[in-house]
Amino acid sequence: MEGKMLYPVFVEPGDATHAHGLSFPDFPGCFSAADDWADVPANAQEAVEAHYADGDPVPAPSSPEQWIGNPDYAHGIWMLVDIDLSKVNAKAVRLNISLPERLVQQIDAVAKQRHMSRSAFLAMAAQHEMEHA
Repeated sequence: MEGKMLYPVFVEPGDATHAHGLSFPDFPGCFSAADDWADVPANAQEAVEAHYADGDPVPAPSSPEQWIGNPDYAHGIWMLVDIDLSKVNAKAVRLNISLPERLVQQIDAVAKQRHMSRSAFLAMAAQHEMEHA
């Protein structure tokens, strides 16, 4: 599965003090946020790349119609977002790094809250930092 594919993304609209929340029914445990509507596609791509950083297979896209009526997706809107699968599941490289124990504990706690692996969280954080530097 290479190239771009349209995936349904459920967006819970934010307000002046809260970002828009993004969830992906095809990718359980994958979440993101966007301050502006224009940021939704890029943030969705980044979240999917980080979510599949460990090399798990990426499922085919579903249709938004199958999620209508699901109480998990009751208060928001659906968008179809082009996810570039050529950037997802790039070959993972095992690294041996040293970090302060307290930082590792904090990383693990936040990754667990977001239902992510440590590797996926670190990949997402690094990608985010490089794009916003």
